[in-house]
Amino acid sequence: MTTPTKQHNLLQPALGDSSRRHFVRGSVALAASGSGLLGALSLSGCGSSDSSPESKEPPALPVVFTHGVASGDPQNDRVILWTRVRAADSSDLRELTLRWEVASDTDFKTVVASGTAQAAATRDHTVKVDATGLQAGQSYYYRFSCNGRNSEVGKTKTLPSGDAISQVKMAVFSCANYPAGYFNVYAEAAKRDDLDVAVHLGDYLYEYGRGGYASEQAKTLGREVEPAGEIVALDDYRRRYAQYRADADLQRLHAKLPMIAVWDDHEITNDAWMNGAENHQPATEGDYAKRKAAAIQAYHEWMPIRSQTNPEQIYRSFTFGNLLALHMLDTRIVGRDEPLDYAKYTGANGFDAVSFGKDMARADRQLLGAAQNGWLQQQLAASGATWQVLGQQVLMGRMNIPAPILFEANYPGTGVSVSAYAAMVAKSQLAPATLTAQERAVLAQPSIPYNLDAWDGYAAARETVLATARQLNKNLVVLAGDTHNAWASDLQDLAGNQVGVEFATSSVTSPGFEVYLPKETPQVLAGALTQLIGPLEYADTSRRGFMVITATAQECRSDWVYVSTITSREYTASVGKSLKVLPGQGQRRLVAV
Repeated sequence: MTTPTKQHNLLQPALGDSSRRHFVRGSVALAASGSGLLGALSLSGCGSSDSSPESKEPPALPVVFTHGVASGDPQNDRVILWTRVRAADSSDLRELTLRWEVASDTDFKTVVASGTAQAAATRDHTVKVDATGLQAGQSYYYRFSCNGRNSEVGKTKTLPSGDAISQVKMAVFSCANYPAGYFNVYAEAAKRDDLDVAVHLGDYLYEYGRGGYASEQAKTLGREVEPAGEIVALDDYRRRYAQYRADADLQRLHAKLPMIAVWDDHEITNDAWMNGAENHQPATEGDYAKRKAAAIQAYHEWMPIRSQTNPEQIYRSFTFGNLLALHMLDTRIVGRDEPLDYAKYTGANGFDAVSFGKDMARADRQLLGAAQNGWLQQQLAASGATWQVLGQQVLMGRMNIPAPILFEANYPGTGVSVSAYAAMVAKSQLAPATLTAQERAVLAQPSIPYNLDAWDGYAAARETVLATARQLNKNLVVLAGDTHNAWASDLQDLAGNQVGVEFATSSVTSPGFEVYLPKETPQVLAGALTQLIGPLEYADTSRRGFMVITATAQECRSDWVYVSTITSREYTASVGKSLKVLPGQGQRRLVAV
């Protein structure tokens, strides 16, 4: 998401008892800081090497599992397993051999797959294995062991196969900024036992230094970032991942569910694209390609993703039998052209709508890139699943808002507030003759995209995707994150044809419009936006949360789950809104539950 680092940036869009939780969190913090050598959650099931005088073998090198376990990228017969282990003496960088096991029971009496793997400093002591030979649609337990110590036990699940699948349920997350608050959203999801998989749409971490974006309460909350400066080099990214993954709530989520993830911009830097980024200054931060490569390397080391030969290529599909196909896209790095910038079209004579319109209409401006777009078309054509779901980063729904509102939000004094504009609209409907010349001029200005970093800034690319889904007669559901606000929109092409729907999740911790538009009452703002933006059916602009997507043969439903706070360990959670879409031509639009 575009974050407020430049003056002209656009409108921005608990487990167990309390004492145990506090102990675990404290242990994790010690592990992350380096002052504690025994990582939280790594002690359960740990053995000790035989170092008695009668032992014929030398004592095993003491080791510690520092960041729990994780699983990801499940298929019908396999899943990626992840952990991190190193010598208890952190200065000892020797390579370690681990054993991994997958079992059908928590006591590991029935081990169904096992093997060995290496943890090396060249991969930041992380380990990823592709555990194969598993059965479809089954839950499994897994663990790692090294030199007499065991990791904690994780739980994972393979994808189902066949045509007898009644339901798929996914938790969807985006935008977790560590210094902004506690990961209560992850904690809430980890409490549930009805989820099949976690889907993360990016901004798993943020690159800013201390005192940067959304860090106002970081010191009070004990969540100042490490390292202290903005992350640019490989070691920087590794240390930031280590801090995030030391969080007890995030560890619980990873240990509970397999995760399917893609990156957005902040895994690299704000407003990243193929060849640059808003938050990268070559003169002081070096070559962008080198920074991007370092960020991507750290991502593959720390995330339970099935890495390809080309580390930049992370688009891939997951098939849940004949019910749902999940196509994870990269709208950020592999094919994105440089975003347009309103500042380049605004001068002494105001906004140059003609030049802006011409550039917006260019057919060659890419968001996915030709290779990824061709791949997506093939995936959609080949899949017979009822639901075709795109897991991707940025809003696809058309979000045009009146230009005066947009410019007031970004250049105070140059436009009008949402509430003031809404009052003018009401006046024009009830008593048009009383409008002043200035009010008429305001209402005459066009509506323009609020966020050029989203699909709105790549209109031709969006039309290509929508046309493909429509021509193939697919039930299209798009998942999005990035904006820190919750949305639901009908997806229509330029001709007005209804093609599918978009469910967009709020953030884990990153602030939404309640920070960028502090004078607007969130409920009033959301109501005004749904009135001003035709395809928009739902908005929540002030709460942190996640979505639960439930797919059956009859419907695909989104429940927006919100937590009451992210600045206290104690919180409540509730479902704020539920909407669904039905399959088939004439039914592919948002309806109430």
